[in-house]
Amino acid sequence: MTKRMGYRGWRCQALWWYHFFLLWSTIDGQTRYTIPEELKQGSVVGNLAKDLGLGLSEIFERKLRVASEAGKQYFSVDAGKGDLVVNERIDREALCGQSASCVLPLQVVIENPLQLYRIEVEIRDVNDNSPSFLTKERNLKIAELTAVGARYPLETAQDLDVGGNSLKSYSLSKDECFSLKMKELAGGRKVPELVLDKPLDREKQSVHQLLLTALDGGNPVKTGTSVIIVTVLDNNDNVPVFKNALYKITVRENIPSGFLLAKVEATDADEGVNGEIEYAFAEHTPESLLSIFQINSATGEVFLIGALDYESVATHEIDITAKDKGLHEMEGHCRVQVEVVDINDNAPEIVLTSKPSSVREDAPSGTVVALLSVRDLDSGDNGKVTLQLPKGSPFSLKPSFSNNYALVTSGVLDRDRFPEYNIEITATDSGSPPLSIKKTIPVSITDVNDNPPIFTQPSYNVYIKENGVPGSILYSVSASDLDFGENAKISYSILDSKVQDVSVSSYVYMNSDNGSIYSMHSFDYEKLKVFQIQVQAKDQGSPSLSSNATVHVFILDQNDNAPSVIYPSSAALGSLSHQRMPRSAKAGHLVTKVTAVDADSGHNAWISYKLVEATDASLFTVNLYTGEVRTKRAVSEQDDSSQRLIIEINDDGTPVQSSTVTVSILLEDGLHEPILDLRQKAVEPSKKSGRITLYLILSLASVSVLSLVTFLILAVKCMRNSRSSGSCCMRRSDCDGYKNPNRNLQIQLNSDGPIKYVEVLGGDMLSQSQSFRSCLSPMSEYSDFTFVKPSSTTDFKEMINVLDASLPDSTWTFESQQVSREQ
Repeated sequence: MTKRMGYRGWRCQALWWYHFFLLWSTIDGQTRYTIPEELKQGSVVGNLAKDLGLGLSEIFERKLRVASEAGKQYFSVDAGKGDLVVNERIDREALCGQSASCVLPLQVVIENPLQLYRIEVEIRDVNDNSPSFLTKERNLKIAELTAVGARYPLETAQDLDVGGNSLKSYSLSKDECFSLKMKELAGGRKVPELVLDKPLDREKQSVHQLLLTALDGGNPVKTGTSVIIVTVLDNNDNVPVFKNALYKITVRENIPSGFLLAKVEATDADEGVNGEIEYAFAEHTPESLLSIFQINSATGEVFLIGALDYESVATHEIDITAKDKGLHEMEGHCRVQVEVVDINDNAPEIVLTSKPSSVREDAPSGTVVALLSVRDLDSGDNGKVTLQLPKGSPFSLKPSFSNNYALVTSGVLDRDRFPEYNIEITATDSGSPPLSIKKTIPVSITDVNDNPPIFTQPSYNVYIKENGVPGSILYSVSASDLDFGENAKISYSILDSKVQDVSVSSYVYMNSDNGSIYSMHSFDYEKLKVFQIQVQAKDQGSPSLSSNATVHVFILDQNDNAPSVIYPSSAALGSLSHQRMPRSAKAGHLVTKVTAVDADSGHNAWISYKLVEATDASLFTVNLYTGEVRTKRAVSEQDDSSQRLIIEINDDGTPVQSSTVTVSILLEDGLHEPILDLRQKAVEPSKKSGRITLYLILSLASVSVLSLVTFLILAVKCMRNSRSSGSCCMRRSDCDGYKNPNRNLQIQLNSDGPIKYVEVLGGDMLSQSQSFRSCLSPMSEYSDFTFVKPSSTTDFKEMINVLDASLPDSTWTFESQQVSREQ
């Protein structure tokens, strides 16, 4: 008991010694640690953080972790100290079997940035396994006449330890007839054989009991034993002999079950029953071989009844015995060695060392996305694996070491087209035929604010009626952003600009969330016909991106202005208009002309005149369109000297707006019609009259040319920019933001009556205008040409005085009025 305790204490001391003096070395950039097997959980292997040059704070921040290629996580990292510690019991024999070297590869993954380190932990063998025999008792039957020197192969012991701790030698208990010899096989393997040193005498000793002991090379030495019982047989003195002591067979691992592997054959010199042979597997044949192979006891044919796997066992050794049927049976021995040839029956395997991380779409080429490794259980060319990505993929594989790869970016990423890439990696081995496997790795792309908001159209035309309700919606603009999340959230705003020297924000405001534009107050077409708004859409990215669009707002006219009388002048000023006419006037005599204008436009500005009340309705008529007041019949002596007319002026809008003018006409005797005087003077030839005639011809030609050119220009512009109406209305915008106003022009040509005139009217009465008038009186003895400089049409009195001066003395009037308004 004391000795056993001392042994245990020595063993624990040795383990502690191994643990205390851990060795590590860095080879080709890899860190290697060496530890004994069977360390307790929590035992420190080495300071991993220090060896990798990492600070303790980086362990947590960069998520340092350890992955084992063996499947189980035998090691972990102490986040507080950076030590690599044992996570669970390590059994070298379970990991590496009989391999001389047992190295456990580990992959250390560090994020931010993603890095991969490879470390190796060499597991040193500890003499924790004793040699053992599959059968604890072996029975041999040997004839007493067997010649000295006969050899009988014995079962070999198994020791799971390797190196110096593995099986080293055998010993046999002392016996005067038997001894132990070692036979060396191919490959340096040795097997024990029982050798007959002295003739047997069954009568003297019929049974020999021997103890076979197997010893390993550990310190202390561990042993295993097997009992060999030798029964001495009488007679039958010939042993079956095989033709070959060793049968070598080479087969592919994919041969089917039932395949004949070999046929062993033995002969016996005896006759009769003593010469009849039966074949069988040796008694110590393990169950793993019995489940794969089968032998025909009569013919010696060896069949395959299971599956061969090169990756599990490359070589099988089967011991076969041949026994005769004598009373005291004799047996011979041979060995069948089955070499398994590898075929390409294992597809490659792709293992993700780290989960794929999301990548910014502006990530530079070479950014690590994921780490992976590939392996193939086959050998040779069958185990050589190549990886391939689809053509056109913005990713590539960068090899690191021993079948480890880094998946990195190699092209431009566009999240707007592909928010996630499913990268299909194909692994193909070099076997014949080659085997391949595909693995899909999903990689999500993080959005970067690289797309500005885009309006549905670069400019918008909005038409609204004047006199609208303040706060009503004018229009809603919309923009879209190809980015995602916060980068795609859009806010709308109005850029500051001026409309009639006032900030546009005084006219409209905008909902920043939905792009709706609202009016701040009602609009007056007569004051503002068109204006523009610069709107901006901005995303919430960092830095934010934006785009602009222009909203053109056109105010539509409403019939909100009644016609305004501009002639007669007294009527325009609100008083009664007094006119004179001779009693000798015939039917069709032009008494006066009522002229009115409407500040509205289009149909709303079309004016008609109607006589609604008169002292004698049978005497006068009013032209519906020109406002001319003419006699319907000749004036008689019975007609009152004072005639009163009420003329109603209506526009063409809905509802109709109207105004009235009262004209008082005084019938006087002695007044002659100007047309008679004209005719009388026209028959008197003179130089002055000829000169006047020439001026008239030139004036008429000039007016005709001017009228024709004006009509052509208006027709072309109206066809391009405006809808047709009774008066040609044209909107013209310049690039300076509608600083030049619209011009509404109306041309009237009249040749009825004694007064002939052409009127070119434009604009409204409330705007600034330029007025050019040419008046020529054929009744005057001399040429009377008057040119009036530009003046404001708001000064009605001055204009009316000019008209008064021309009537009734002037018989022909040309008037050109061009109106423009500054916005």
